[in-house]
Amino acid sequence: MHKRFLLCPLLLAVSASSALLGVLAADLSKEPFTIRISCGSFDDVHTAPTNTLWYRDFGYTGGRFANATRPSFIVPPLKTLRYFPLSDGPENCYYINNVPNGHYQVRLFFALVADPNLDSEPIFDVSVEGTLFSSLLSGWSSDDEKTFAEALVFVQDSSLSICFHSTGHGDPSILSMEVLQIDDNAYKFGSLWGKGTVLRTTKRLTCGSGKPAFDEDLNEIDNGITAEEQRVFDVLINGDTAFKDLDIIRMTGERFTALVLNKTVAVSGTTLKITLQPVEGTHAIVSAIEVFEIIPAEMKTLTQEVTALRTLKGSLGLPLRFGWNGDPCIPQQHPWSGVDCHFDNTKRQWVIDGLGLDNQGLRGVIPSDVSKLQHLQSINFSGNSIKGNVPLSLGTIPGLRVLDLSFNELNGSIPESLGQLTSLQTLNLNGNDLSGRVPASLGGRPLHRVRFNFTDNAGLCGIPGLHECGPHLSVAAKIGMAFGVLVAFLFLVVFAACWWKRRQNVIRGQKLAAAREAPYAKSRTQFTRDVQMGKHHRPHETSPRGGNNESSPHLLA
Repeated sequence: MHKRFLLCPLLLAVSASSALLGVLAADLSKEPFTIRISCGSFDDVHTAPTNTLWYRDFGYTGGRFANATRPSFIVPPLKTLRYFPLSDGPENCYYINNVPNGHYQVRLFFALVADPNLDSEPIFDVSVEGTLFSSLLSGWSSDDEKTFAEALVFVQDSSLSICFHSTGHGDPSILSMEVLQIDDNAYKFGSLWGKGTVLRTTKRLTCGSGKPAFDEDLNEIDNGITAEEQRVFDVLINGDTAFKDLDIIRMTGERFTALVLNKTVAVSGTTLKITLQPVEGTHAIVSAIEVFEIIPAEMKTLTQEVTALRTLKGSLGLPLRFGWNGDPCIPQQHPWSGVDCHFDNTKRQWVIDGLGLDNQGLRGVIPSDVSKLQHLQSINFSGNSIKGNVPLSLGTIPGLRVLDLSFNELNGSIPESLGQLTSLQTLNLNGNDLSGRVPASLGGRPLHRVRFNFTDNAGLCGIPGLHECGPHLSVAAKIGMAFGVLVAFLFLVVFAACWWKRRQNVIRGQKLAAAREAPYAKSRTQFTRDVQMGKHHRPHETSPRGGNNESSPHLLA
């Protein structure tokens, strides 16, 4: 298998110090985006000798913080790290948002957890934007060049994801990460530069130095070369001429300058031999060599379907051990558990064609957004404790062939929309709390060699194997009945209110009348008494002087 590599030699005309001039010749009118994170740290950190700022930890999806043990002098002098136990899921990521679109150098440093009770050297994979670019194998912590990983990546959606994938051997750990914007033309090697590729740093040589390092000074080189054709040489890669008749002063027009060249070559083995062959002069001079492996960038999963899966994750209450971080289908070596992927050649993106989450202890509800997974052919949520209704939207997934929701706690009726699934071959709704009539569009399906199971739902009726339904009313009739009952109830309420108000008015009128008649009754009673008293005393006042013979004796007596 041939691998393609990008070779970037830094060729000097005079001195190493001028190399910086060549690198910094790019447009500096806009400060490049730079961010450095000290993983596991609660505070910002500054490190010597350049007082470099490392931001406190943020953007992670899970994991724990711990003290770190630095395995190499290359690793920054930071004291904390973040590690990801398998109980937090096999995939964990950092998401860095609000990143300006462009080319970036992503550099990661690894360290060991300072805890003797944990596995001292985890083995895991690392991806950037879904493309696997580094695998930490056994023995990495004792090799200086393997304590870091570096890649050049193109950001085109203002967000950068860096994910760590467990292989089942220890807990992935990360000490720090750097995201450094670079000039768009810094490593340009052709039309594939950027959007379709990731450059993985395979080797970095600081020529003239005993050890590879990022900030080790080089010694000055003599400045005896002052004119063109005094130093001319060829560069050969594995015996083939990659650059011919290189004359730095002639090519740049300056004495104190540097020249950065790159060349893409295909390598079938594990050896890359670079030869500097003098043409004029006694020798050639090179300051540094970088070798990058060109990795085709993975095609991502359709954004709409990734969003739908994240909604499903929250709605079903997916256990933490599932992870479900990053992209569900890439890297292809680490797809999400319970998710089946298919590459759509028309869209040139991955899509989701299957969900298998049976017997996982799920206790949530099925969201209506599940219908946004329009490429699903199979759904198996059986053997859980999922509640709520069967979503109507399931009937809009055109290619669905298998729907197994058996042995859950679903309630309500079976949506008639399921009858629109013309590709449906297996429908298991048994073992739930569903009720009502099985839609007629589904009741006849078993005659056409499809397997439907509606048993163990006490409230279902209407097909052989289930009890008979009572008088069946259409949805419109049910709505009409409900409306009629509501109107009758409102009429009764209004009638009762009117009767009560009328009765209150009558009672109040009686009380007012009684209050008005009370003084008149008292006066009439007094008048009657006076009349009676007058009648009693009138004989004494009206007897004639001659007197009545019958009454006289009585009066004398």
